[in-house]
Order: sequence, then structure tokens, then C-alpha cells
Amino acid sequence: MARRRRNKGRNINGILLLDKPIGMTSNAALQRVKRLFNANKAGHTGNLDPMASGLLPICLGEATKVSGFLLDSDKHYTGTCKLGERTDSGDADGVVVETRPVAEYSEARIREVFNQFMGEISQIPPMHSAIKVNGQPLYKLAHQGIEIERKPRQVNIFSLELLRQTSDELDIDVRCSKGTYIRTLVQDIGEELGCGAHLNALRRTGAGPFEIENSTTLAELEQLAEEKDFAVMDARLLPMEYALADWPQLILTRDSTHYLRQGQAVQVPKAPTRGWVCLFADDDRFLGVGQILGDGRVAPRRLINLA
Repeated sequence: MARRRRNKGRNINGILLLDKPIGMTSNAALQRVKRLFNANKAGHTGNLDPMASGLLPICLGEATKVSGFLLDSDKHYTGTCKLGERTDSGDADGVVVETRPVAEYSEARIREVFNQFMGEISQIPPMHSAIKVNGQPLYKLAHQGIEIERKPRQVNIFSLELLRQTSDELDIDVRCSKGTYIRTLVQDIGEELGCGAHLNALRRTGAGPFEIENSTTLAELEQLAEEKDFAVMDARLLPMEYALADWPQLILTRDSTHYLRQGQAVQVPKAPTRGWVCLFADDDRFLGVGQILGDGRVAPRRLINLA
């Protein structure tokens, strides 16, 4: 008889807002946080390139059940465009493949170009990305000098603001939909200006309902772990339902909660007529995520197990 696999680590649940440092992959940051909390399960909510810093929500324990919804959330970035240089990767980690003179662009001209990228736009994903084609990440093909055709994707730019301008740099603030490549946006801006450009620095300042101001650095976590101040560490975790703060919230009766936990759809008064909903028991315990069926009942989709 096979031996039952024992869980390793603590059954700890919640969302840590990590301020990822430059030079670290998202997975390396995830593994470091998982080890520091001694958590038995962890997942992040979307890759942030090694050259980028900023907000990386990390879900521990049962919070991993809502991580996919954060993947789909809107994002907020600040970044620096280096004008006059194109790189093979579109960012500062790549090799410069072309240089062009940079004109003295007026602020009005810059804003005119920015306006061309507002709203729904089409982007061709860069070769240096984690998108897989036939099971192979594009960046691995790029490292072999192979370039393949990529299908354009539709993304939304909700706002694009100029924060600072020098002779060869633009600092920008971008609010956008999931899947937006800021380096592609910067490259396209450079082409519209006529001088070419690449992304020289990037910082994620917002993801869904979360903001960088509420984040914690790895250095802070490591200091707390060294001092064995685990209570303070655990207090840095946000309740998992915070990831769904802008969703409709439904409170279920004790009977409805029972049937829902059995996998049955239930009728809930004053529920929305469609879409996803955040579910709570009548004692304010977070139950998980449900979806409205065609007949108006609420079906369980991702239920939380805190037993």
C-alpha cells in the first residue's frame, strides 16, 4: 500500500503584496516567500520580468484558488523609455541593434503620439516572452536566434501619461489590461516618433485592487524571519477575499452554505442576474467564488477549505 504523502510546511492562507526587487525572476521571489513563511502551497499572480521591480501579489495556501482571477486583473506601471535605441528584446536587458537621432520633441507631439495608443489596441507579443508555441516558450527560441510569426493580441490602454521628459528619455505612467507588454508599447511609441526606443526601466505599482504602497520587501520579510517574529510576518498577509474586492458579494444562509459545499447550486435572494460573485456565510466567513447560472441560481466554482 502506497504511503500517504505528507504536506510540507504550514497551512497558512492569505495574500502577500511583495515588492519584487530588480534582477529576480517572479518564480525565485515566490520560492523565497514560500520558504520564509514555511508555507505548504504558494503561487504568484503573473510574471514580472527580472528587469522590473514592483508589485507581485503572492497567494499562500487556499488563496491560490483566487490567484487566477488576479491574473486577469488590470495593471498599473511606471516606466522609462530610452529614445534613439532599439534592442533585440525591446528592453534594457537586450543588445542594441539600431541607433537613430532623437529630435527635440515638444510635449504636444509626445502627447499626440500617446493618444494614438489609447483604448483598445493590437500588440504583437515580443519574442522575448513566456508565451508558448507548440509547448516551447518564445524566449527560448529567441535565445537560439529563431524568430517566428506571432499572432497580434487585443489589449486596452486605459491611461498613458507623460511624467518626465529629457533629451532622450520619457518617464511614463500606464494603466492597462492584462496581457499588455509595456516594452512593446514603448517600441511602438518609438516608431511613431521616428527615433526608435526601448524600455529602460519598469515598475509595477498596481494589480487589480492592490497598490504598491501596501507591499512588503523581501529584506523586511527576511529580517522578520531572522528575528523569528512570525506573528508580524503573518499579519502582513491580506485575506484572500481582498483579491475580489470589486465583485458582487452574496451572504448565504446556513442551509444554502451547506448545500453549496455539497456542490449544489442554490437560490440566493437579490443575487445578480449573471457573472461571478464572491460568497460569504452568514457569520462573514469567506466561502469562495460562485457563478450565476441561466436560471438565476448560484453555482459553486472555487470553494475555500479552511477546515
